[in-house]
Amino acid sequence: MPPPARPLRRDAERNRRLLLATAADLMAHHGLDVSYEDIAHAAGTGTGTVYRRFPDRDDLVDALFSEHVEAVCAMAEDAARDEDAWRGLTGFLERQLEREAANRALGQILRGQRGPRAIAHRAHERMTPLVTDLIARAVRDGQLPAGVVPADLVAVHVMVGGVLDASATTAPDLWRRALAIALAGLQHADLPGPAPGGDVVEHLYSHHHQ
Repeated sequence: MPPPARPLRRDAERNRRLLLATAADLMAHHGLDVSYEDIAHAAGTGTGTVYRRFPDRDDLVDALFSEHVEAVCAMAEDAARDEDAWRGLTGFLERQLEREAANRALGQILRGQRGPRAIAHRAHERMTPLVTDLIARAVRDGQLPAGVVPADLVAVHVMVGGVLDASATTAPDLWRRALAIALAGLQHADLPGPAPGGDVVEHLYSHHHQ
C-alpha cells in the first residue's frame, strides 16, 4: 500500500523550507555565487534535490530576497514622509547600506552586481520617484546644491557600496565613514558638466551585472 500523500507533502515542504533557510544564510555571508552543491552540502541533502526544488536559480533568489527588497522600498517610503528632506534622504541611505552590510547578496542585487535584473528593476522603479522628490525638496530648502539629481545619489550608493565590499572582513564599519565623506562632498559640491539623465542610473546599476 502506498504511503499517504499528506505526510509526503509535509516532508516536501519541510525540505523546501530547509533549503531556503540554508541558501539564505549562505548567500547572506558569501553572496549570490554560492553554488547548489554548497547549499546541498550545508543542508545535508543531495544536489539533485536542490535542482528539483529550484530548477530556475532566479526563482530561488526571488523567493529569498523579495521580502528584503520590499523592506528597502518601505524605507524609501518612510524617508519620503520625513519633513526634513535631507534627514530623510541620508537616513534612508544609511539604513539601506546597513542592510547590505548584513546581507552580501542583498547588496549585490540592489547594486546590480548579481542576481535577476527584474527584482532590482522593480525596486529601483519604486524608489527612484521617492528619492527624486527628496532631492528636489532638499534643493529647495538649501540642503543640496541645485543640479543634484538621482544619478548623483546612485553614484554615492555605488561608491560607498564598493568600500563596504572591499572592507567587509577587515573594517566592517568603514562604509559609514565613506558615506559621511560622500554626503558631505555632495552637499558642498560644485558640480561640473550637465546633470546625468535617468539612463545613467540604469547604467550605473547594471554596469557590473553578470
